[in-house]
Amino acid sequence: MIMKRIPLHWKIIIGLFLGVLWGLLAGFFGFEKFTGDWVKPLGTIFMNLLQLIAVPLILASLIKGIASLNDIKKLSRIGGKTLFLYLATTVFAVTLGLCLANIIKPGKSFSEEKREEMKAKYASDITIRQEQAEKLQETGPLQFLVDLVPKNFIGAASQNQNMLQVIFFAIFFGICIVLLPAEQTDTVKKLFDNLNDIILKMIDVIMLFAPYGVFALMASIITDFGNDSLAELFTALFLYALSFFIGVVIIVLIFYPALIHFFTKLTYKQFIKGILPAQTLAFSTSSSAATLPVTMKCCEENLGISKEISGFVLPLGATVNMDGTSMYQAIAAVFIAQAFGFDLTITQQLTIILTATLASIGSAAVPGAGIVMLVVVLNSIGVDPEGIALIFAIDRILDMCRTIVNITGDCLVASIVAASEKNGSDYNRKAT
Repeated sequence: MIMKRIPLHWKIIIGLFLGVLWGLLAGFFGFEKFTGDWVKPLGTIFMNLLQLIAVPLILASLIKGIASLNDIKKLSRIGGKTLFLYLATTVFAVTLGLCLANIIKPGKSFSEEKREEMKAKYASDITIRQEQAEKLQETGPLQFLVDLVPKNFIGAASQNQNMLQVIFFAIFFGICIVLLPAEQTDTVKKLFDNLNDIILKMIDVIMLFAPYGVFALMASIITDFGNDSLAELFTALFLYALSFFIGVVIIVLIFYPALIHFFTKLTYKQFIKGILPAQTLAFSTSSSAATLPVTMKCCEENLGISKEISGFVLPLGATVNMDGTSMYQAIAAVFIAQAFGFDLTITQQLTIILTATLASIGSAAVPGAGIVMLVVVLNSIGVDPEGIALIFAIDRILDMCRTIVNITGDCLVASIVAASEKNGSDYNRKAT
């Protein structure tokens, strides 16, 4: 009964610490083989579940999100501005994440010996991926576009490495839904709405297994590292988290204030004060979707944004605008690649920008969805998703912070659109 009353995030944190404790004791008492045979498989099952849900989540979420944009026919001007701003801020966030990860190099804090060991243990197919990347560099400049379009959707969906092809199909499918009359596509829209709801419920169920998966992953990682190498692991995780938090500071305290200053009449202090209740709820729930009602209320009542704009921009943002999540995916992908001794090429880093940006459109606004989307990003650059085990230890804390960035970005775009439409904000006018 007591465990049922404990929130899931606390269960995950408890699983994390118990996993670390088990790993330390296993190394001390010689339980390494027992841990590998009886504990590690639980973590492998959890990782398999995350990979299992990646393709269906992308397909259903993207098609649902794009199909819902038929309101752009009535709000074409507002819709165009909204989508442009969402894509622009997302690309900035991903690019910032890549820059920070390449400057700080959190994965390079592992010794060369340890990185070679992890490459052999967790990323056995990286050599194959590197050969594929070298062959790709020898091809023509448009080969990337050729590879983006699948010959066979079923074949593309059967390989997580071909996730960009799945994304292409989902976007193409969703656009064609929008182009058809509504009465012809109602049944299909309801189908994908319901399918999306089912997949979100599947994520909920999978995340119930997360405390046990985290326990098993941490126990196996600590055991594999050995007590002598724990300092390397914790140093790397510290630098990884530091990279992320520096990115959060740049986005929330420099990038967003600059946009507010140039495109609205609000001061950033007034803006933050107006959305603070939504930010607080976002931090505690790690869910943009759960926070959405409060986000809309804050924008309408505290920032004076019209219901027409908030009702269109904010629900759309909860689906397609994930600045914090996108930045995190870029940093995490580079960190895991560096930890495995895999130096990403410029092409692969551009692939991260494209994949993380497009994947953010299909990222569910629920706790844990960021990890699923990271599987998509890692597969797109040929890095084994097993490396996610390295960062699961601190993911919950980062998830809470990146959700704040996500909903702050939504409110920012809503404020800019409202100001540009000049029906935005009594609050703006009072601020002048």
